Amino acid sequence: MTPAPIKPEIGIEALEKVDIRVGTIRAAEDVPGSDKLLALRVSFGDRERTILSGMKQERPDPSALVGRQALFVVNLKPRKMAGMLSEGMLFDIGYADGVVPVLAIPEAAVPDGTRAG
Repeated sequence: MTPAPIKPEIGIEALEKVDIRVGTIRAAEDVPGSDKLLALRVSFGDRERTILSGMKQERPDPSALVGRQALFVVNLKPRKMAGMLSEGMLFDIGYADGVVPVLAIPEAAVPDGTRAG
């Protein structure tokens, strides 16, 4: 793989607007009628959210995600996809570069809802 060019510079104020938090995946289920989407039920400590992710084809056993911590963007506007509402975005590594995606995970377990940055 050849790394993509670095995107244009942004100021720290743009980065500070993105709320990235650790969440624990409590459930991972197929989205009916979708070939790509999984519905993840994610705990952020004081709340749970449903986050849809286009990872169905890369995950032969979605149940293997249950109990795993990962990084999520939690302040995106909710978006309806395949008839379901997604309340955030999973951070994954590799998809944009054509590499089989992997989760962006904390080095060690931390409390759900812990902020990145």
